[in-house]
Amino acid sequence: MAQHKQQKRRPAAAAGSSNLGRLAAVTTFLASRSRTIAVVLVAIASLRIAATYPVFNQTFDEPLHIACGVEWLGSVVCADETPPLARVAAAAGPYLLGVRSKGTPYRDMDSEYKEGAAMLYGGHRYDLTLALARVGILPFFWIACLVVYQWGKRYYGAGVAVVAVFLFSFLPPVLGHAGLATVDMALTAFLGTAFLSALIWVEQPTPKHGVLFGAMTALAILSKYSTLVFFPASAALSLIWYLAAERPSPGSLAGAAARRIPSLALAVFTAVAIVWAGYRFSYGGGLPAPQLFGGIRMVMEHNTGGHYAYLLGQRGINGWWYFYPVVLAVKTPLAFLLLLATGGVWVLRNSRTAWLPLAFSGGILLVGLFSRINIGVRHILPVYVGFSLLAALAIWRMMELRPAPKWLGSGLALLLIWMTASSLWTHPDYLAYFNELAGSRPEQILVDSDLDWGQDMKRLARRLREAGAAYVTFTPFADQGLAQELGFPPVRASDVPSPSPGWNAISLTQWKARRLRLLDTHPEVTAWPDLAGPGERIGRGIVLWYYPPASIPER
Repeated sequence: MAQHKQQKRRPAAAAGSSNLGRLAAVTTFLASRSRTIAVVLVAIASLRIAATYPVFNQTFDEPLHIACGVEWLGSVVCADETPPLARVAAAAGPYLLGVRSKGTPYRDMDSEYKEGAAMLYGGHRYDLTLALARVGILPFFWIACLVVYQWGKRYYGAGVAVVAVFLFSFLPPVLGHAGLATVDMALTAFLGTAFLSALIWVEQPTPKHGVLFGAMTALAILSKYSTLVFFPASAALSLIWYLAAERPSPGSLAGAAARRIPSLALAVFTAVAIVWAGYRFSYGGGLPAPQLFGGIRMVMEHNTGGHYAYLLGQRGINGWWYFYPVVLAVKTPLAFLLLLATGGVWVLRNSRTAWLPLAFSGGILLVGLFSRINIGVRHILPVYVGFSLLAALAIWRMMELRPAPKWLGSGLALLLIWMTASSLWTHPDYLAYFNELAGSRPEQILVDSDLDWGQDMKRLARRLREAGAAYVTFTPFADQGLAQELGFPPVRASDVPSPSPGWNAISLTQWKARRLRLLDTHPEVTAWPDLAGPGERIGRGIVLWYYPPASIPER
């Protein structure tokens, strides 16, 4: 009997040993080839990003950023809510192509949108000009991946680093915004770089590290003004966590602070100099870089006044505290969220260092809870830097479990295959990606830059040509003049109460959020798409219907 039981145990033990051996072989391979694998992953992601350039027309914000970047290269700094770094990077390619200011008189942001549209349409080189602008943002994606890798390698090992790069480079929101001539990927790159350089400076407060910390923080500020609230929030959360975990004495804290004052002063001087250079050493009103202070004031006023937003069928201007948690829940692959939850639990229970990525991302998300500008995941895109590291830590620690459960290898493989498949399957619509929780009608949850940022007008133009449409009734979310550039048939403005005979198209953002502003003062009026059938999806952001003249639905 005992011999029989012993014989029954052997296959299980052998299976456990085999599973342990496979996991050990994987960890050894990843750690020993981490740099090569990371480069390959970034190259694959870059090709996927570049493949989206010819598919999508300009999104809503791209003309503005391109115009301001071209004007900066021509010695004029735009005075609005966005600093110049990513704009200049986006404008460099078009500028070398010969794109110059069209002389649109500056009055407000709308005039800059028109200026950017004129630059894109000039010379009938629309696709090339837009692609060159988007290529200018790709290096920021590379920098973000480098930050993920270096942060992971420095604190958790080369294996964790390469797994984190894999996760980060397969996230659809990251790929989507890395493929646009906008500013959010620059913020993601340099906010992560600034935080990592701050950690290095705290550990080794040398003059070199002080200069690095100041320079990276300056580049983050020049990427987006939200750095000025995101970075302090993440740093404060890290400090609170450190004080709670380590309980240092007041004397040791005072001594550590005193030792860092000289290199901190050097960091501040470096940051001020680089930020001022970013504004072309402008001076006015008794201040250096007056556009910086004016832009910060505009952002504060914007946040105070709120922004027209849409969430779960609701419209409003004051935002919702739960907007960004909902965004992350439906815009992030479910497999990633499961790994992230595992990593978070592991950090809270076991780690004395892995809480730093959680503090970084947690600080950003904490600020988002109080923001009244609820537009999309792009506004908190840097959270994925810390989240990727946490999820990678979860994977690595599970692979290091001794003894390893029999199901562990296959369970991890299933999650990673699910993550990979969900990312590849959504190509090229990374911008409009939603996970399985959103179902088939994500517009019931979110619109705007999370779903329809005006990017699908090329697809609509092709469909209308195939249909031989004589005209289309349509109010685009992107620039009105783009319809002519893309070869649309004549465009008639949409009527809110009813469709027109023939072809009718509607932007999901115009339908669910922006266009329905007109109905706020007329609640008795219902937009006709609410009464219509499902229609034909054009890409992810437009719905198309055809109504013969005698078949307009009654109201």
